[in-house]
Amino acid sequence: MIFFIIVLRALAAILITNSHYTGIYPTDLIANGGLLGDVIFFSVSGYCLYNTKNNFFKWYGKRVYRIYIPVIIITLFYLIIGSYSLDENSILWWFLYPTYYHFVASIIILYIPYYIIMKIDYLKKHIIHIMIIIALIWIGIYVLFYDKSYYHIDTVREPMIRFLFFEAMLLGALFRQKDDDVRNKFSIINLVGLIISLMAYFGTKMLFSKIESIAYFQIFNQFMLLVLLFFLFKFFASLDSKLEQLPNLIKQILTFIAKITLEIYLVQYVIIDFIRPLFSFPINWFVLTASIIIAAFALHLFCNFLYKLFKKIKIKIIGENIA
Repeated sequence: MIFFIIVLRALAAILITNSHYTGIYPTDLIANGGLLGDVIFFSVSGYCLYNTKNNFFKWYGKRVYRIYIPVIIITLFYLIIGSYSLDENSILWWFLYPTYYHFVASIIILYIPYYIIMKIDYLKKHIIHIMIIIALIWIGIYVLFYDKSYYHIDTVREPMIRFLFFEAMLLGALFRQKDDDVRNKFSIINLVGLIISLMAYFGTKMLFSKIESIAYFQIFNQFMLLVLLFFLFKFFASLDSKLEQLPNLIKQILTFIAKITLEIYLVQYVIIDFIRPLFSFPINWFVLTASIIIAAFALHLFCNFLYKLFKKIKIKIIGENIA
């Protein structure tokens, strides 16, 4: 995999996890950046899935299979130990849709329109125009139907957030399309744009959350996030060859985190709630982070074992049918 993508995947996992560390730091202001991590992850997905070769059912089935195995395993484990309860929601809710994890509910839906756009050459050649059309629909729904009386547009479990996530996926696909024009093409403008958009995004987020009278315009903050994502993606892409020259230890750590991003996301909620009251900062941070990484890696290893087992069973069944 292209190394700047590995770095972005690791960064996404770190930002998302950090945003859930409320009650861990001396101030919860540090526990931030989750939505930025989300859009980075969706844009990386769009970048990596740009070339779709298989038919829809094979392509989609592979994606769903890879997502749902760890979801089912960790959900079942947390139900057994009592961290989750079937009294709160149905079995279908926990294991199929939407599950406890907002990312799963969003990605399995967004895979479908993304696949269509990537498979139809005309649409694939006009990603920018599609993004503009989606933005107009997004704004229209926001103006006509969205509750603008208070700031809540960052709520990741609301369906409205999927406009933002899908735009992030398409932006990733656009960068893959323009890869030769952006990768290893460093410009100071990218760095300046990244710094300005970063300050603008978090500044507007703070304003909207503090000043109720301007909540009507909160969608502006979402578009600022897309601008930030654009400069962030472009900046890291421009440094790809330099990132490859990082010390081996750092590269190994980033690659390790990137490989278990989904598992990190799935295991963390229960672990955070368990460890939060046990220690004070900074011991709580080290214990919590180590626990999440160990649990995520264990889930990763177990799921890989299941993937290999299912593959052997499939091969055996096919062999028996042929015989």
